[in-house]
Amino acid sequence: MRETAPEGRGPVRYGPPAPESGRPVPPGLAALLAAAAGRTAPEPPGGGPVLREAAAGYWWRRGLRGHAEDALAAPGAPALLLALLAAHGGDVLLPRPCPAWWTPQIRLLGRPAYHVPTPAEAGGVPDPYALLETVRRIRTEGGDPRVLLLCVADDPTATVAPPELVRESCEAAVAEGLHVISDETWRDTLHDPRGTVLVSPAETHPDHVTVLADLAGGGLVPAAWPCAVARFPPAGADRADRYRDPRARALDVLTALGALLPGPVAPAAAHALDEPEDVAVPALRAAAAHGRLAAALHRTVLAAGALARPPRAGRHLYADLGPLRDALAARGVTDSPELEQHLTARLGRPVPGGHRFGDEPGALRVRLDTAPLLGPTPHERADALAARAPETLPAAVRGLAEITAALTGPA
Repeated sequence: MRETAPEGRGPVRYGPPAPESGRPVPPGLAALLAAAAGRTAPEPPGGGPVLREAAAGYWWRRGLRGHAEDALAAPGAPALLLALLAAHGGDVLLPRPCPAWWTPQIRLLGRPAYHVPTPAEAGGVPDPYALLETVRRIRTEGGDPRVLLLCVADDPTATVAPPELVRESCEAAVAEGLHVISDETWRDTLHDPRGTVLVSPAETHPDHVTVLADLAGGGLVPAAWPCAVARFPPAGADRADRYRDPRARALDVLTALGALLPGPVAPAAAHALDEPEDVAVPALRAAAAHGRLAAALHRTVLAAGALARPPRAGRHLYADLGPLRDALAARGVTDSPELEQHLTARLGRPVPGGHRFGDEPGALRVRLDTAPLLGPTPHERADALAARAPETLPAAVRGLAEITAALTGPA
């Protein structure tokens, strides 16, 4: 997304960054990192016992019981997802749209990726009937579907899939012999945790689901400290056989990649996974602030004549500018790559088009992030994250007006 020329719109290296939180580094985490700065050795492959125990505790508090031997850690979600996909083999199914960074991992392994439509009420989880039809079609054509990727709290749509959809989609996947990888990076960014029900696939199908989370996405650590964790189904009788155990195979891949967590980052990441008050409370406040900004952004998009599902999680909104197609065509915008280029130039920041997320290029969809509405300076961002109504602050008002002008103003 940092390209400066039209020919740079497509390559993976120009893919969109994850929506940022705008939070400063918690002092406690910074102190732990500084104290470990002299540590020269990295964590062992998959993370050391302290870090993995902290990851197990993180999942346990969310109703997913397990132990350190059921967890792995890696320096970022892409490397960990690559290891998980390599461990299971076969073709991969994923919802349309889906996170922009998923598909490159599948392609790196030379695997086919099949997008499945999502229902109208939420993204991130495929429609169960469309899933069954896609699986049968793949097998008829000689394919070997083995993995379903999904995310209940979704990037890019910012929706949270209802529990019945999660259950029905996972039932369909498991019945067809698929293993489910649930990306739950955004589960801790619910805008209204008390009013939104989030059910993990691992709660309904504990023996068939691996859960993945990137700590930076959830706001536990800064993006500059890459750390992701995975929770595997509880250890079974075959855990001793590394050739039959997906966790052991994933660990082999991480080892081969040299995907080792930096030693100084590990103590801070483990502390963040323990969710002490100085980490958890600011993260909840930031999620609420981004929720109010996302709601204001949603109202702005609808007022401009576009469409978008109401945001429930994350720091973004997925807008469908199809109703503005004629006006955009008059400005030379006829597809998603052109829309991305147009809005990126108008707003002066990356505005990734729907083609980045697996949507059809002809669809005029974009992801709009809320972080720019916090303001450009650390002081403005801190004030916005602490405010009861951040959408009323000057930076947000100005940013929303710029978006309105970009959507409805003259070329």
